[in-house]
Amino acid sequence: MFLSKCSAEMITFAAQSLKDGHLVAFPTETVYGLGADATNESAVAKIYKAKGRPADHPLIVHIASMEAINDWTSDIPEYAIKLARDFWPGPMTLVLKRSSLAKDFITGNQETVGLRVPAQPIALALLKEFEKIGGNGIAAPSANRFGAVSPTTANAVMEELLPYLDINNDRILDGGPCTVGVESTIIDCTSDAPKLLRLGAITKEMIKESTGLEVIDAVSNSEIRVSGSLESHYAPNAKVLLDQAPNPGQGFIALKEVQTPQGAIRLAEPTSIEEYARNLYAALREADARNLTEVCVTQPTGEGLAAAIRDRLKRAAN
Repeated sequence: MFLSKCSAEMITFAAQSLKDGHLVAFPTETVYGLGADATNESAVAKIYKAKGRPADHPLIVHIASMEAINDWTSDIPEYAIKLARDFWPGPMTLVLKRSSLAKDFITGNQETVGLRVPAQPIALALLKEFEKIGGNGIAAPSANRFGAVSPTTANAVMEELLPYLDINNDRILDGGPCTVGVESTIIDCTSDAPKLLRLGAITKEMIKESTGLEVIDAVSNSEIRVSGSLESHYAPNAKVLLDQAPNPGQGFIALKEVQTPQGAIRLAEPTSIEEYARNLYAALREADARNLTEVCVTQPTGEGLAAAIRDRLKRAAN
């Protein structure tokens, strides 16, 4: 079956599908990923084709445990090991100098590779089953068309990618809604101090506490290309308008404490920053499902996860 519940039997079947060169969309705690065998060039090419993704845009390799870092990298600084111990499994991607296993078709012709151990039971079970049958990492960007809103449910994956997948061989594993809702924090670990390349649930303060080092903010000026770094990204069809009151007929996203102006269409009213992140992409997708042309979003204030939300909204609004 194309869309499948995540039984042990189906996870075994999905792992074999990956080994055979097919695509498997699967849940992580951040967003759903579109996975392929990270060592199979023709399989990875199917990801780029399904997403409409530029060929020089690197992919993140998901691994079953931090022990697999050595397979993919040629140099691991001590602070990167500290980060892996503290935050893996979890919503954090480490960018490291690549080994010979990380080919150009994964790295976007760069000398670095992004690695992550997800903290989602189905994702981990799939990775471990894939490893058991000889697999060595699953390349998995978000399971949506390039530049569009990331999916946080299996149905969102199917609605967006169904025309671009092989319904006879590719699979979507339904693990329910994602619990974090925004993509992983990306940290460049190729120099003497960690560089923050993409904001996420693992915050700058958490990185500093783990490593004891000052964290360099390189979100907008990194030489390394990473996922989600373009000025325009995470965008619905509807135009996203930031921090302005909605007019009647416009969509509206804000914390629950912010009242809905008369005639506005409330798409989400989260009660916390965590719930805001978890529901943001579903709310933007809901705007498109309702054929709204504009969505007004009152951004959350503060640092940490709130800053990650603002980062995604800024790119969605460009």
